[in-house]
Amino acid sequence: MIFGIGTDIVDVNRIKNLDSLDDFVKKILSSNEKKYFENLKDIHKVSYVAKQFAGKESVAKAFGTGITGDIKFSEIQILRNKIGKPYLEPIGSFKDHIDVLGIIKTHVSLSDEKEYAIGFAILEKK
Repeated sequence: MIFGIGTDIVDVNRIKNLDSLDDFVKKILSSNEKKYFENLKDIHKVSYVAKQFAGKESVAKAFGTGITGDIKFSEIQILRNKIGKPYLEPIGSFKDHIDVLGIIKTHVSLSDEKEYAIGFAILEKK
């Protein structure tokens, strides 16, 4: 059964024009996501961060609360499998909330096209 659906769109220029991309990365990415980010070529870093941000926002919207209280962007961890498909690997208090709600399956899709990045998420429970 679907628990929630969320989507978000990000203007890539908004990320590109941040005063400090590094500060934003420290705020929103988990340590695993930061490792992935650091291994990217510079030309791909802004689009990666934009997609991650859109994905995290879409997951938070599917969760139903957005980013509030004790849930942090860095706990909504979106990783890639061996072929590059994104998947949600919640950590910290966000994982606790997911477990309490009985979320058993998650789906995340990320995409970008020049000026925009989009995230789409579905959370399922029994």
